[in-house]
Amino acid sequence: MNFQSQIHKGWTLFLDRDGVINEEHVGHYITSWDEFKFCEGSLNAISQLSDMFDRLVVVSNQRGVGRGIMTIDTLKEIHSNMITSVNGEGGNILKVYACTSIDDNDHNRKPNTGMAVQAKEDFPEIDFKKSVMVGNNITDMEFGKRLGMYTIFLTTTHEPYELPHDLIDEQHPSLQDWANTLIEEPVE
Repeated sequence: MNFQSQIHKGWTLFLDRDGVINEEHVGHYITSWDEFKFCEGSLNAISQLSDMFDRLVVVSNQRGVGRGIMTIDTLKEIHSNMITSVNGEGGNILKVYACTSIDDNDHNRKPNTGMAVQAKEDFPEIDFKKSVMVGNNITDMEFGKRLGMYTIFLTTTHEPYELPHDLIDEQHPSLQDWANTLIEEPVE
């Protein structure tokens, strides 16, 4: 039985933000809503994925706040506008968790699992063994694997890895491309 056929409405989808939902400019932070541009197809993909998964949450390292490049209020505004846009297109992001610490050892900074623990506290029905982590950095994959999640690596800002890989279950060029593979498979 393949993975796609196991997904049902009891599953949770964890999404990284930059390079997954919005275009990532490597070496530059998104510091305002004006700079936030959805990746091609990501709004449609999130809408499709919202029909397949019970819960969608975003887990995002946002070191720019900790470095003083933007304020927490600006980050909250960006996330509020992102959720409004997603909901307007038929998607449903329950909550955004963001780690603003500059310390790699902070328990919330991926690959550490603090943001997932917060999500489970907020939504106790989350089962990490019935969860998928989608990201475009190897730290996203490590975050997912530390919790026993299925991992999807998007090659939006990095070259594809050679598979099989200990941390990556699948890789795709975009969130829309992955969503399309799920639609092509029968979902229970």
